[in-house]
Amino acid sequence: MEPPTNRIVLSQTAKEQLTKLKRITKIDQWNILCRWAFCRSLAEPTIPSPVPIPADSNVEMNWRVFGGELSDILVIALQQRCHNDGLGTDKETLASQFRLHLHRGIGYLAGEQNMKKIEDLIQIALVSQNKT
Repeated sequence: MEPPTNRIVLSQTAKEQLTKLKRITKIDQWNILCRWAFCRSLAEPTIPSPVPIPADSNVEMNWRVFGGELSDILVIALQQRCHNDGLGTDKETLASQFRLHLHRGIGYLAGEQNMKKIEDLIQIALVSQNKT
């Protein structure tokens, strides 16, 4: 399945937030935390604000690394979300929405006041799932 983008470069702010999450959760791979963050944002009912996000950090990965075994499922989830939001599913829209969801999700996870360990990350996912 065609990914929305081949190259993912995070903002410096996102890198700093992920560094905090790595310390708290003990998950040391950027891509795994990014998957959690992307899914966290998709679980929100609102569309992410269309704000410019700089690609100004040295954290970079390709789509295969980001998605891993879930790559096709994540593409389908993004396409469905864009469709549900009344947005297009063209490559440009998908790429833009992916970037917005990824960064919004990282911000949400990093902003969780109650996250002190990996179990808290799992609890957040369960609560988000029950909201939908």
